[in-house]
Amino acid sequence: MKSVGNPLQVSRFLRVYDDAAAKRGIRLSIGFDFHEYVSITRSLPTKKPTYPNFRPDRSPLKLGEGYWMIGTDKNNEVALVEAARVYDLSHTNLAEHLESLKMFYAEPAIHAHPQDRCTCMAPSAKKITGKVAYHGDFWLRKDFRGKGMPKIMAGILRGVSFSMWTPDFVIGLAERWLLDKGVLAQYGHAHHELSGSILQLVEENIIDDDLLVWLTGEELRRLVDRHDNIDFVLAS
Repeated sequence: MKSVGNPLQVSRFLRVYDDAAAKRGIRLSIGFDFHEYVSITRSLPTKKPTYPNFRPDRSPLKLGEGYWMIGTDKNNEVALVEAARVYDLSHTNLAEHLESLKMFYAEPAIHAHPQDRCTCMAPSAKKITGKVAYHGDFWLRKDFRGKGMPKIMAGILRGVSFSMWTPDFVIGLAERWLLDKGVLAQYGHAHHELSGSILQLVEENIIDDDLLVWLTGEELRRLVDRHDNIDFVLAS
């Protein structure tokens, strides 16, 4: 039986990141109603449309299977959003989940376009199984960039996902420019491989060739337990 996380240690871990966001003028909050989340994200003029993973009309999430976070500024205007959900891949693996389009649609046979397809060429994707937490739909308003917010955003999601699910893996799909510009390093992903998701979703107007990024469950546990973020907060 997998041991559960230490709630007190998780709260300390999250408090550091929450305080760091507050010092930058951001108030963080978490929600579970994805109808509300889609309503919020649609009102953000510079954000790309939310992928079907987090849209109830294409991929409904039961309570406890996902959550989202927003950050608001001093004027109560949205400055950042991101979302997370958990997949049960105990009888499959991430590569199969992607290529079947079940990563994006609860029922691909009903919701996918005949020309929709996904190819996963990242070798490690076939080894990613069990309880898998997916973090995505990151958006940060332009005036808050360059202030260390990516690490804060990633830290909050990791702490909350660990406390809710103690997953076997935490994964993301990232655009190549995030690696080239050094932004990916700010998120603190331990591993990445190219062509994790070569994706075409016709009706969503999505064409991607994204990196697969991930942490193992043990790496996530060590990150929370050793309070790895202290040096960052002191430096800030």
